[in-house]
Amino acid sequence: MQQAAAPGAQPESWNDGPWLVADIGGTNARMAWVGAEGAAVSCVRTLPVAAYATPADAIQAYLATLAAEQGAAWRAPRRAAIAVATAVAGDEVAFTNSHWRFSRTGLQAQLGLESLQVLNDFEALALSLPRLGAGQLRAHGALPQAAGTLAVIGPGTGLGVAGVTQTRHGWLALPGEGGHATLAPADDFESELLRHVRGEFPHVSAERLLSGIGMPTLYRGVAGVLGVAPAELTTEAIVQAGLAGTDAACSRTVDQFCALLGSFAGSVALTLGARGGVYIGGGIVPRLGERFFTSQFRARFEAKGRFEPYLAAIPTALITDTLAALTGAALAIEQRDA
Repeated sequence: MQQAAAPGAQPESWNDGPWLVADIGGTNARMAWVGAEGAAVSCVRTLPVAAYATPADAIQAYLATLAAEQGAAWRAPRRAAIAVATAVAGDEVAFTNSHWRFSRTGLQAQLGLESLQVLNDFEALALSLPRLGAGQLRAHGALPQAAGTLAVIGPGTGLGVAGVTQTRHGWLALPGEGGHATLAPADDFESELLRHVRGEFPHVSAERLLSGIGMPTLYRGVAGVLGVAPAELTTEAIVQAGLAGTDAACSRTVDQFCALLGSFAGSVALTLGARGGVYIGGGIVPRLGERFFTSQFRARFEAKGRFEPYLAAIPTALITDTLAALTGAALAIEQRDA
């Protein structure tokens, strides 16, 4: 832990630690500690959102535990960056999938921080991309390069999309709501699939099918095209049966998920000009294991007609590190006013 400056030493810079970083979803809040600029995140803890009335309560419980562990070396954090699984606009932050809400200025005052940055969770994940190493990724062939523009797509509960681009001042995150872009079919089967899904939803976004909440919808659409009666299955049950090969509609759903994700990822790469690489995050794809890497994902990623050579040169990789967003939050602090 960094010690206080000695008399006559240079004043601390804006980026001197310690810092608090957090990644808060609807179910869990992951928190971590950064002792000083450039240090790795450490002391990671996962706290259940349901166990605390407010984010401040959870953060203060985490800090109290650290203070007890560190004893005389303890210093309260000066700055914090929090990634949240919701849109960020204005002072008030309300979570879509939990009871938590907070005021950004109020939370900063409660925690006694000099600065508090609040980022969308995929903005933080995008900022982590330049620092991800081989041990945190599994690539289709060559690893992405931390240069130019990078994109990340994350099928989890929903579907997050973001980018990050290199500038002379550092890495600039490009947050957005790309998961709600209209999903396009690439063949006759998918055209018929989307026709079935439009019977439930007038607008079929990528998130409607390529997410945890969307997998059952995708399964019902696939069953409709195959002419079989769909069962009432959860996403977990669909993935399990699909990987085991015990249900033809579930198996086709898993394959269709990978193919549609590849097409969508290719469209994101073209839209952002993400020639440095496209990363897949979120919790669903890691559960598919080898099936993802033997699927049509990569072929469909490249299948963009005249721009196939452009996409063939763009590497794609699966993020295997579930704590990557914490690293991105730390980079947000480092780059503040840099």
